Amino acid sequence: MEQITKTRARLGIKLADRVLVVRIASQTLQLYRGNELQASYAVSTSKRPPSNEKGSLGTPRGLHEIAERIGGEQPSGMVFRARCPTGRHYSEFEPSELTGDDLITSRILWLRGLEPGYNAGGDVDTYRRYVYLHGTQREELIGTPASGGCVRLRNADIIALYDQVRVGDWVWIGD
Repeated sequence: MEQITKTRARLGIKLADRVLVVRIASQTLQLYRGNELQASYAVSTSKRPPSNEKGSLGTPRGLHEIAERIGGEQPSGMVFRARCPTGRHYSEFEPSELTGDDLITSRILWLRGLEPGYNAGGDVDTYRRYVYLHGTQREELIGTPASGGCVRLRNADIIALYDQVRVGDWVWIGD
């Protein structure tokens, strides 16, 4: 939390009501309200090294905010393409229909970087890289680095988290 406080002070912004802390090394996410831990979840970050660079497929570090919440009215397991529900549960897809193994399921929390030149703007823009917190059909990989840059959660966990956070809440991603 000390890094968050320093970054907030450097940027001159007010502390958000809720803060999500993603720890890449332990593949975990904690939800804090004030200084009180509300929930903790196992996650899966990138199988590549962390990176804020466009095209790296690495999970970006630093302070972000939830820019958009997508899918709140959809059932668990719904697959999204281009942030739109496909109308199909991930179990309904044939292997030949899958392009890679990183389906976006259940809910999307789209991130926007708050640190200009680090995770906002230019070739380091988290939002334009389409980095999300989202559900996955590969729940057996949760707890290990396996994504293409996003932060994956179990479907039940992303639904529970989605219901507890709002646009503007912070997401700190660090080692």
